[in-house]
Amino acid sequence: MALQPSLQSALVIAGKYDAPHTLDIFLDYVCPFSAKLALAIDGVLKPLFAPGGKYAGKVKVIFRNQVQPWHGSSTFVHEAGLAVARVAPEQFWTFSLALFANQREYYDIPVSTLTPTQIREKLAELVSESIGEDKAAPFKDLLTLKSTPNGGVDVTDDLKYTIKFSRQNGIHVSPTVLWDGLIANEISSSWGEKEWTEFLEKKVAV
Repeated sequence: MALQPSLQSALVIAGKYDAPHTLDIFLDYVCPFSAKLALAIDGVLKPLFAPGGKYAGKVKVIFRNQVQPWHGSSTFVHEAGLAVARVAPEQFWTFSLALFANQREYYDIPVSTLTPTQIREKLAELVSESIGEDKAAPFKDLLTLKSTPNGGVDVTDDLKYTIKFSRQNGIHVSPTVLWDGLIANEISSSWGEKEWTEFLEKKVAV
């Protein structure tokens, strides 16, 4: 499926953009099941799609930000991911894994007494810890309210893009996985190497 050009270098987290097969994986940073699937992406899929892997050049994985507004911090954590995609696209997945590892800090109760500014400051600290102190300042600048009173931040348009993409494709929950544009309901966050290997053996045709 298509991906906004400015996000291609960050959100294609495994394989190459011109690979013929596509796994679109819709994840929410504060969803525990998304965190489980993220570990499978990192440990199972990325090696298979990397140079020298069994499916190198055949399959790509696109990270799809799935904002779930029933979690109060979901918008803020996805803004953070998209800001890192701008500041350090090559480290987007590294930051995403760090955010998944620390997701409990952004659950509903832990953030219930924090202001939006405080949540963004907390995320900037995670940026500094996970991908480098030099990335924190430009990251914070992208998430600073500085236009009209209701104009959002510098990655609001990217956030709108990801939300509109999910809506028009009927994606409601995370994780949801598409194979070549169609929802693959059989894929589970609990899948390990065995299940993914069997799935790919059936699906990869080129």
